[in-house]
Amino acid sequence: MKKLSSSWLLMVGVVVLALGPLLILQGKEFSATDGNFTAAIEQDHPNYKPWFEPIIKDSGPEVQTFLFAAQAGIGAGVTGYILGLYKGRSEKREKDES
Repeated sequence: MKKLSSSWLLMVGVVVLALGPLLILQGKEFSATDGNFTAAIEQDHPNYKPWFEPIIKDSGPEVQTFLFAAQAGIGAGVTGYILGLYKGRSEKREKDES
């Protein structure tokens, strides 16, 4: 029973953390961090020249969304693989010990 109630509390906490900022900051404009940094650098150092150009030119929000989703998918895949590897190793170790 205790495990069930703690699971529900965790789920409610996740929902609050996910939806809370959206509800509190409703109607606010969000800007990309890269754009903020670029503006700050240009303001502080007007003669600054970048060392290199981006590999993929910005061709719209669809490309940014795809790249973000691909990055998240690769990260989730690597994390899942590592967790599964360690879980499998620990189960094998327990099986060999018994």
